Amino acid sequence: MLIKVLGSAAGGGLPQWNCNGRNSAGVRKGVAGLKARTQASVAVSANGRDWVLLNASPDLRQQINETPELQPDTGKGARNSPIEAVLLTNGDVDAIAGLLTLREAQAFTVYGSKRVLDVLAANSIFDVLDASLVARKPMTLGRPFAVEGPEGPVGIEIEAFPVPGKVALYLEDEKAGARLGTQEGDTVGLKVTEAGSDRHFFFVPGCAKLDAATSAKLRGAPLLLFDGTLYTNDEMIAQGLMNKTGERIGHMNMSGSGGTIAAFADLEVKRKIFIHINNSNPVLCEDSPEREAVEASGWEVAYDGMTIRI
Repeated sequence: MLIKVLGSAAGGGLPQWNCNGRNSAGVRKGVAGLKARTQASVAVSANGRDWVLLNASPDLRQQINETPELQPDTGKGARNSPIEAVLLTNGDVDAIAGLLTLREAQAFTVYGSKRVLDVLAANSIFDVLDASLVARKPMTLGRPFAVEGPEGPVGIEIEAFPVPGKVALYLEDEKAGARLGTQEGDTVGLKVTEAGSDRHFFFVPGCAKLDAATSAKLRGAPLLLFDGTLYTNDEMIAQGLMNKTGERIGHMNMSGSGGTIAAFADLEVKRKIFIHINNSNPVLCEDSPEREAVEASGWEVAYDGMTIRI
């Protein structure tokens, strides 16, 4: 199974268009150790020909142009694509906006929880995806299924499972109080398996906390791509970028006694990679002490174009 990280950043990418924070400004100035990043999305293939996207970021057009494997086959006519399906882990803009890039009368399948598919159904702009070509199929949480493109199975099996999270910011219902309208299915993780084998990995780009059920699910995983949005809970406030903590926006932070690194210390995950990294996060700077601490703890930091074969 081949895994390609198309984008590694959180919403807004790096640099973010309106951000003059340390990292965004540093990329524009060409500061050593900082590289531009697009918004998080991953492509997976069992055979190197048929591809499945895990989330469709707003930067998808750029990501396809930078990834030859996702481009049309010159021997298959004027219009074609190796992208067979897209799986959505939440309804955030940075997970679904790229679907609009795929609107040019091309057949593929969209999978999501009922909650996320309801978001698409409620917004008529997504009707630009012709229903006669683009099927929308619900993922039943906890029930593995074979991913299908327009012509059948593509060699990838998926199990979606709930993880602690929250409804997308633009869908928040303040009348719901602290829960902000969040329900099961707003945020899911994915177990991705090559059909007919035990080769698999987990993709969890958004997670508000590591509860007992999620810990049990991920224990002993051979490979995990996990939410790396923030290094500290209040970093966006401290940098003057947003008046919200990581906890408030539904993301764990890497550091500290309650952070991701500590939470995974005893879970025996063989390879751990942070993805969906916010432009405020100091680990984006390759020579920062925070990056050194993350790598010393056994974690890697994903980057655009990263390729993994399992």
